[in-house]
Amino acid sequence: MLPSLVALAFALSSALAAAPVAPTVAPSPADPGRQAPEIAWRPYSDAAFADAKAQHRLVLLDLQAVWCHWCHVMDAETYSDPAVATLIADHYVALRVDQESRPDLATRYEDYGWPATILLDADGNDLARRRGFIPPIPMASMLLAFVDDPTPGPSVTGSGGPPPAPGSGALPQAVFDSALATWNIGYDVNMGSWGFDQKYMDADSVEYAMWRAQRGDATAAAEVKQTLKAQEALFDPTWGGVYQYSTDGDWAHPHFEKIMTVQSNNLRLYALAAAADPSWTHDVGEVRRFLAAFLTSPVGAFYTSQDADSVPGQHCADFFALDDAGRRTLPMPRVDQHSYARENGWAIAAFAQAYAVTGEADTLARALKAANWVVANRSLPGGGFRHDEAAPAPDVGGPYLDDTLAMGNAELALYGVTADRVWLQRARDAATFIAANFASPDGLGVLPTPPLALGAHGPAPAVEKDQNVACARFANLLWRYTGDPGEKALLDGVLRYLTSPDVAVNRPVAGTLLATAEAGQAPLHVTVIGSKKDKTAKALFAAAIASPTAYRRIEWWDQKEGPLPNPDVDYPPMKQAAAFVCSAGSCSAPTSDPAALKKLVAAHLGD
Repeated sequence: MLPSLVALAFALSSALAAAPVAPTVAPSPADPGRQAPEIAWRPYSDAAFADAKAQHRLVLLDLQAVWCHWCHVMDAETYSDPAVATLIADHYVALRVDQESRPDLATRYEDYGWPATILLDADGNDLARRRGFIPPIPMASMLLAFVDDPTPGPSVTGSGGPPPAPGSGALPQAVFDSALATWNIGYDVNMGSWGFDQKYMDADSVEYAMWRAQRGDATAAAEVKQTLKAQEALFDPTWGGVYQYSTDGDWAHPHFEKIMTVQSNNLRLYALAAAADPSWTHDVGEVRRFLAAFLTSPVGAFYTSQDADSVPGQHCADFFALDDAGRRTLPMPRVDQHSYARENGWAIAAFAQAYAVTGEADTLARALKAANWVVANRSLPGGGFRHDEAAPAPDVGGPYLDDTLAMGNAELALYGVTADRVWLQRARDAATFIAANFASPDGLGVLPTPPLALGAHGPAPAVEKDQNVACARFANLLWRYTGDPGEKALLDGVLRYLTSPDVAVNRPVAGTLLATAEAGQAPLHVTVIGSKKDKTAKALFAAAIASPTAYRRIEWWDQKEGPLPNPDVDYPPMKQAAAFVCSAGSCSAPTSDPAALKKLVAAHLGD
């Protein structure tokens, strides 16, 4: 029966390829009455590849997301198809991975998902990479084609290239101009946001526009305002929180999943916007409301995501159009209750920024509770963090850069809003762990995992741009707080990668523009001097951390704690609590008035 099935699959696939793409799924090439075999899904492991080699099979990797609607559809329509399931059973070792559980694989294949369908040989070499939902007939055709000729296809052979040439650590003017032009061209002047097909708030672009707006760029200021306003269309009016994105080039076709990276970025950026314009404070509250109600565990750690679907695989616009009572009469969208260190780090940093603006004690308490839980339950020796539980599911392929980087940044954010030196030391420990375990051997950037962490199968990890942007921003601000040469060395290695002309001009460019802008300029530097029990000192510190910039070094020097971590400024002895705003080796006159401090900060940011 298989030869006729093959012929029919290829014939129908060819016909589909010649015809316009329809939104419906083509009929199965298999006999409608035939029972589909159960696919024996396995985790990604060396043992799976060893079995593939011993059995002369290829490997199918289905990289999914718990919250992903089209992953559910592919399960229901493609992997349940008898022809597809038979081909997999006969010729493949089938691997299924939740991409959020394996940051190494997610980083490697993030351009192809979700779902991402990857075909590999038994040595772990990629043969094909496919993005998104694949209907049954094209899937059967692809599976058969690689059984017949297991050599890499164009999705693999057309990628890659020589390693980037080292940069100088700063963007040459011509490279900066090219990257800036790319960023400007990417803005949708009609609909707002950077990007034209999928509409969402790109965090690096918005924050870079905020940076430029603070320095007098009126166009960037208007773009920030337009994008923040447009993004409100993706807010869930019933439960709060933010849908991932909208399709069709407008803001009216949302995908309803709520994932932590979207929630944390929106919480953080609306909080930064609210620091300059309190009208955005409502949006801060709406994201915080969802996270508190749906993505917070009983122990105070944060969960990972909420599914797009009420019933997996069924469109859910009608569900999300209901009020709270109506929704609760139906199956609830699944919440992924994993508490990963990475997602917690993102949320903690965002809650810290929200607290800095709102001053709400509960917001800070939530950040601290989650951070203490992660430290107690996800720490590794030496300052790093594991992704998930140590047992019974250890981090296969880990440790992962994302977890230690996100938590290190969260710890630095907590120091920035509490002045508790315990958090600064923990951030420093995280930076030390990153330098020891993730630095690329060629000195250009940091790797997503230690070399060869994937085991015997698959290539060595490759440097990834977004991670290096995040690492540059973390290492730079940490070094400004401490003056430590080791942290400066980590920063310099990352900047040599980011400022390579081969890297800097490639999309996305906003992160590189933002990270290099920060590295080339000292942050806003405010030092409050006075006892941490002093009411005036407390008010000054609260005013300082509410500054409308993420790039800030806010310190509180209670002299009972000893010298500041980076004693690069000599402050005069003070008889009462006071604050200084410092820049380029000089400081303002001291002030004991929080309102006057805010004016000094505004003047500094406007320079």
